[in-house]
Amino acid sequence: MPELLRCDDISKHFARFPALENVSFSIHSGEILGIIGPNGAGKTTLMECMTGLLPYDTGIVSWKNQPLTPQQAKQFMFYLPDGILPYAEQRVEIVIEFFQQVFAAPKALREQLIEKLELETVMKKPVSALSKGYRRRLLLLIGLLSPQPLLLLDEPFDGFDLRQTLGVMDLLRETLSGRTLLLSIHQLTEAEKICDRFILLNAGSVSASGSLSQLRQQAGLSTGGLEEVFLAIV
Repeated sequence: MPELLRCDDISKHFARFPALENVSFSIHSGEILGIIGPNGAGKTTLMECMTGLLPYDTGIVSWKNQPLTPQQAKQFMFYLPDGILPYAEQRVEIVIEFFQQVFAAPKALREQLIEKLELETVMKKPVSALSKGYRRRLLLLIGLLSPQPLLLLDEPFDGFDLRQTLGVMDLLRETLSGRTLLLSIHQLTEAEKICDRFILLNAGSVSASGSLSQLRQQAGLSTGGLEEVFLAIV
C-alpha cells in the first residue's frame, strides 16, 4: 500500500515536560493503524499535533510526500477526540442531519449508520441525555459521515461492551471503503483484532512499530498476542 502520511521527528514540549520526542512513523493508504501505549504516553497529543489542533515544536508532517501545514490538515484528516459532546442541548436527529448536510454525505449512508449503530431509539433525545455508550455511537456516526480520506479516532471503543465492540469493528471495516483509519486505543485485545499495524508509544517516544509479527520480533518473542508484546517492550 502506498504511503499516505508521514510524521518525521515530531517533538512537543509543555514547558519543560517532553510530551513527544522525535516521533516518526508512516500511515499507508487503506490500512487501520493503531497507536497503543500506557496512559500519558502522548497518544492524544500526537493526534492533536498531526491534525493542526496543537502546534508542535519541531518535525514535519507530510501528505503524499508533500509537507503539510496545520491549516491544510483539515482537508485530509478528520479527528474525533475523546469525550466531546457536540450541540449537547439539540436532539440527536437534528445533530445527525446537521453533520450529514455539512459533509454532503448521502442520506442512504446516514440511515445505514443510524441502523448499524442502533441509534433509532434515541433520535428524539437531547445529546446531553445520552449514556456514555450512545454518545460514543453518535460520535462514530459523525466521523463515518465525514469525507476526509484519513479518519482519526481517539478511544473509539470506550463505553462499549464486547458485543458492541465487535459490531463497531465490523462497521468500521464495512464503511471505510478505501479510507484510512488511525486509532488511539488502550484496549489491546480489541486493537489486535482490528488493526493492521501498530505504533507503540511510550513516554512520548516510539518504542516499536509494525505488524503483530514484526512487533514480536522486536520484542524477542516467538509467540504471544499484543498484550504479551506490549509488556515485553514497555
